[in-house]
Amino acid sequence: MNILEIQKVSKNYSGHIALSEVSLNIPEKSIFGLLGPNGAGKTSLIRIITQITAADSGQVYFGGELLQREHISQIGYLPEERGLYKKMQVGEQLMYLAQLKGMSATEAKQKLKLWFEKFEIVSWWKKNIEDLSKGMQQKVQFIATVLHQPRLIILDEPFSGFDPINANLIKDEILELKKQGSTIIFSTHRMESVEELCDYIALINQARKILDGKKNDIKNAYKDNIYLVETESELLGNDTFQVLKTESLDEVNKNTVKLIQGNSSHLIQEVLKQTAIISFKEYVPSINEIFISKVGKTE
Repeated sequence: MNILEIQKVSKNYSGHIALSEVSLNIPEKSIFGLLGPNGAGKTSLIRIITQITAADSGQVYFGGELLQREHISQIGYLPEERGLYKKMQVGEQLMYLAQLKGMSATEAKQKLKLWFEKFEIVSWWKKNIEDLSKGMQQKVQFIATVLHQPRLIILDEPFSGFDPINANLIKDEILELKKQGSTIIFSTHRMESVEELCDYIALINQARKILDGKKNDIKNAYKDNIYLVETESELLGNDTFQVLKTESLDEVNKNTVKLIQGNSSHLIQEVLKQTAIISFKEYVPSINEIFISKVGKTE
């Protein structure tokens, strides 16, 4: 089942096309990477989903129903531009935001206690937001985003400003939220996080969707008959294959070589005519490589 179905959504701002007939299906209980360069239209789409703005045309369905005001309580949104009240105390602010999402004061306090213990921030309850570092403030806003256990969580650059330890902490929590049944839309420029976390991805560029689907299916679709071969000695290209790149491994005088050719078994035979093979595997492009190739082609 899809938690979100976005059908031919378009949005213009004073003659600027932000989105042009974008359609996406976002499966329930998945982590969905929403990718694209700056200005591509990702934030405009997120604002339509969260009902901050409305689409000029097209439809959005939430859990099979036309997106309506009451669905907001089932959505958690962590924007790239953080928005906490700097003069308020951490506990006071989180209690206030939780009750805006429909939680009772008792329920909010119980759940906040668990999150404060989990994040080891029990001593922060009476601290003012302005007295916290950027990373500490982001922890607070992450808690505010997920406290009411929303069905859909939208995270826009959630790791910005975090050190590696806290970034891993948030990654673990994202995976746990998925395990508990939430769907996460994950918008980021950090492709290593996309590789690690996402089940599905969509790439938007210049207001249009240019690819979407299961992450692994997309990666496999962009394989280009390239193989990584580690050999005992130098390898030279010939009529059968082309050496794209050679990286010498000085400690044992080996080479890691990228090859391009259609038939891997045939390639092995040709390589063995020149040198012994230590390892041989097909090269699968990274999401970052696919991103660069697709965005470059559409500009």
